[in-house]
Amino acid sequence: MTNNLNARDGIPSAIRVKEYMQGIDGKWTFTLSRDEWSHLRLTDSAGNVFDDISVVPLFPISSSQQWISLVSKDGEELVCLDTLQGITPENNKLLQEELALREFVPIIEKVIRVSGNQEPCEWVVKTNHGETSFVINSEEDVRRVSAKAVTITDANGIRFRVEDLKKLDSRSRAYVEWYV
Repeated sequence: MTNNLNARDGIPSAIRVKEYMQGIDGKWTFTLSRDEWSHLRLTDSAGNVFDDISVVPLFPISSSQQWISLVSKDGEELVCLDTLQGITPENNKLLQEELALREFVPIIEKVIRVSGNQEPCEWVVKTNHGETSFVINSEEDVRRVSAKAVTITDANGIRFRVEDLKKLDSRSRAYVEWYV
């Protein structure tokens, strides 16, 4: 994303983009569509087309309908949406589809096996999407995110989540708690 600290007249660049792409009535003046490869495309009010757009949720994560950035394939922030109000239903649908793809996190329901107690080690797990295996490189890849939940990031950067440690069977819970 662009560095919003390089603002002209103290106004962050994302806000200037917002003023450019948001009409007088508060409606956003860009359109989203898909190209022939189903990649997201943004067309601004001047007719400029930006291919292969990424939709990046910003913080806080708990507020998934606020602060969403649309980023070009070159990493330039094109639009920063503080809210989805004023977005056309068609644009909203495409944004929701992209957010769902980006936030795909399989939920671990059972730990079947862990190859050892030293890293790297292979985990075989049952998730809400079926059985899979992955490798973790260090114990720091297993993080408690709340009193109940744990996030595990594999060697490829794919995140898995345990929603509630207490709902796991005792053996699965022991594997996870060994690392947290």
